[in-house]
Amino acid sequence: MTRAIYVGPWRVDLTVRDGVRSPVPGALLARTVAAALDAATAADRAPSPASIGLILADDAELAVLNREHMGKSGPTDVLSFPLMSGGGDPDVPAFALPPGRRPHLGDMVVSVERATGQAEAGRGGQTGDVAWSPADEMRLLVTHGALHICGWDHAEPDEEAAMRALERGLLEAG
Repeated sequence: MTRAIYVGPWRVDLTVRDGVRSPVPGALLARTVAAALDAATAADRAPSPASIGLILADDAELAVLNREHMGKSGPTDVLSFPLMSGGGDPDVPAFALPPGRRPHLGDMVVSVERATGQAEAGRGGQTGDVAWSPADEMRLLVTHGALHICGWDHAEPDEEAAMRALERGLLEAG
């Protein structure tokens, strides 16, 4: 099932795969994504208005995507597929659009199965040792995925500190 959810200037195209049940209502996930996109716009990393895709899947689908796109075996909790070029610069479009069309920033795929398992085992959060609800873990993962789409990364310690601080601030505010 796919549906468009509008939150402010953002359109979140939510797809829920057959058999997947999210512990968080789609409207709340869309608001969480919108908060991350608001932060990206404020940091000049995303154009506004725009659309973004959020796909809720299971471990099997994430394992395939992780192998095909990251060269890693096994499932992961979230993968992001940005479409913007220019390292997130909103003035460098990935491709030309007809007048009046909103750009699509990219898509993220979240394993609801993995998010739920991590939370229930006390392996959630940014550090993998947080015991909190599956809903909180889902909110973190969609925030994390949206920030990746807008150019944030955590490969280097200073990048990781900045991204993690932004995630914490967004989750506390939401």
